[in-house]
Amino acid sequence: MSAAPFVVIGAGQAGLQVCDSLRKLGYAGELVLIGAEATLPYQRPPLSKKFLAGDLEAERLYFRPATYYAKLDVTLLLDREVHRIDREHHAIEFTDGLRLAYAKLALTTGARVRPLQGPGADCPDVFYVRTLDDGLRLRARLRDVSHVTIVGGGFIGLEVAAMARSLGKEVVLLETLDRLMARAVSPAVSAYFADLHRAHGVDLRLACGVRGLETDAGTLRVSISQGPDIDTGLLVAGIGVLPNAELAVDAGLEGRDGIVVDVHARTADPDIVAAGDCTLHDNGFLARQVRLESVQNAVDQAKIAAASMLGLAEPYVQVPWFWSDQYDAKLQMAGIGMPFDECVLRGERASGSFSMFYFRAGRLVGADSINRPVDHMACRKLLAQGTIVSPAELGREDIDLMQLART
Repeated sequence: MSAAPFVVIGAGQAGLQVCDSLRKLGYAGELVLIGAEATLPYQRPPLSKKFLAGDLEAERLYFRPATYYAKLDVTLLLDREVHRIDREHHAIEFTDGLRLAYAKLALTTGARVRPLQGPGADCPDVFYVRTLDDGLRLRARLRDVSHVTIVGGGFIGLEVAAMARSLGKEVVLLETLDRLMARAVSPAVSAYFADLHRAHGVDLRLACGVRGLETDAGTLRVSISQGPDIDTGLLVAGIGVLPNAELAVDAGLEGRDGIVVDVHARTADPDIVAAGDCTLHDNGFLARQVRLESVQNAVDQAKIAAASMLGLAEPYVQVPWFWSDQYDAKLQMAGIGMPFDECVLRGERASGSFSMFYFRAGRLVGADSINRPVDHMACRKLLAQGTIVSPAELGREDIDLMQLART
């Protein structure tokens, strides 16, 4: 009787990386990758950027062509929903009742959009940006409207706003908090991007939420908490995501804002690991539990998960990093700068090319860089090495940051 396969549930960035890493680490057994969507595994970040603008076709989003999976000797099961995990019998059960045994299991189930709540939130003119189908629907509908309303001043909402303006659409953006990207960046960076979007013609309304929606003669009417109703062609909601932890929790594993894993990406079950957006993990670099939503986390944590499936106890200690493209501004973030007790500016805000470095208890903890890729890379190196630097050093442009990172 042949051995049961290693099984990966979730065919996104983390799931593909687990498969790739398992092969690179020498695993030669049967390997199964299961995806809930019908399409080949694809990149999500471009969905709110170039893809939405029509500059990128769906096929170019694919991580790899179909031939790659055959070469990797991975059985790819697409358009399949897993109903439950039977830990006692080392098997998973699909929604159609079929079962598949596993020797080791990786959960890379990702996250889903947080739905808009309130009257009318389920109307067909409300869109989200998470899946390829979401992107295709929104891109097609954008052609037919002149006015777009966006709810949410995070990365997704702001990227969609920038793309919509590049297409000549009138844009209103509503954010319930008093500043943009409040969970991720400092007030100074929030203010810079608020000014940037307003300069590009976005009607930005902070501390303003949605009370309800209704359709009237083909127009979507948005009732808001501050000011008169807004008549719009469509509404895009970008108000965060929820981790897909239900499979794990229903199987008796711990879930608190994600599937709980240790610094080795292991759950409490020795034969089940998890990685990516779905996990609340012990992070060796941050020295605390955290759930991260990023390509970097999906890739790096998946490598650790694959190693753990093979009994190799490698810790996850990588420096978190993120990015967002809005108009001609590329925001790159290294570390976790919030909260901070001291910050320093490098460069000139008015130039559109500057960095904010953040310190906590005298130590560098992160940086936000706008159109300053060298600063970003230097900060990642400084953080990874634990180099002691002062705010004064980072603020001086006559000091070579890459040289600092090499010393």
